[in-house]
Amino acid sequence: MRIFVTGSSGCIGHYIADLLIKNTNHELFLLVRNPNKLKFDYNYREGINIIQGDLSQILEYKDLLSTINIAILAATCWGGEKESYQINVEANINLINSLNKDNCQQIIYFSTASILGQNNQLLTEAGEIGTDYIRTKYQCFTQLSALELYPKIITVYPTLVFGGDENKPYSHLSGGLKDLPKLMNLIRWFQADGSFHFLHAYDIATVIVYLVENGNNLDDSFDKKLVLGNQPLTVNQVIKEICNYLDKKIYFQIPLPIWLANIFIKVFNIQMAEWDYFCFNYRHFIYSKFVNPSTFNLESYAPNLTKLLEVSQVPK
Repeated sequence: MRIFVTGSSGCIGHYIADLLIKNTNHELFLLVRNPNKLKFDYNYREGINIIQGDLSQILEYKDLLSTINIAILAATCWGGEKESYQINVEANINLINSLNKDNCQQIIYFSTASILGQNNQLLTEAGEIGTDYIRTKYQCFTQLSALELYPKIITVYPTLVFGGDENKPYSHLSGGLKDLPKLMNLIRWFQADGSFHFLHAYDIATVIVYLVENGNNLDDSFDKKLVLGNQPLTVNQVIKEICNYLDKKIYFQIPLPIWLANIFIKVFNIQMAEWDYFCFNYRHFIYSKFVNPSTFNLESYAPNLTKLLEVSQVPK
């Protein structure tokens, strides 16, 4: 098959490209702004085409896109109101509309779990007060159903993403793991109410490659809206598990109830963006349905927090 991929220079994109290159024989077309940022070996085999270009100019590649069988849309813009809308909404819609309905078999579109509520339905606040990134992801998703190729779109919603090593860029979260031992000296003394999912970028790529190979064989009951995450964890579970990994003792913990935190925010006039304040009070970013490699009987790279800390080589 001919596969077109955006976002290959990012953390998740590196893992997807690397697995597609080494585990498949498909012809790949990787759109990147700066090929110098690519750390994977794109000369590993034949059939790897690096296209230097900008997603905002995607209409320049309409002839190529009309020949594509699978499109993986992982590129994103993280900030700037105009830039985010141009990339996260307009460019993705233009790309999908440039695909040929007779040639295109499948589109895997990356959204974010931040636009969903706990029932896996759209979270209104994400579209109203979300960051530029979140709000434009919300806007793009609401436009997908009007597209001719909508029946061929599988939307994936990553939760908290970890990943990166000497051959792949680090995610925002993994970039801070090196400071974890020092931070836990303070954090271990407190309890907090909250919960979330996470998934390593390698496991995200594993799911994506599975969908590439098997997406057309899935029955009609298959849900084409997939939250990507491991089993949810509470904040207190995370604190205990990290302390066990670091061999730090917890003798007692001070509860930090949400009402007390809100008092501190008001008393000390702490400035928070509207979306940040919403998240602070929402607290439980968990979902009723989610998938990971084990969902498809595949081996997970980091199925739990302890394994994540190990593969991330967090110092003890």
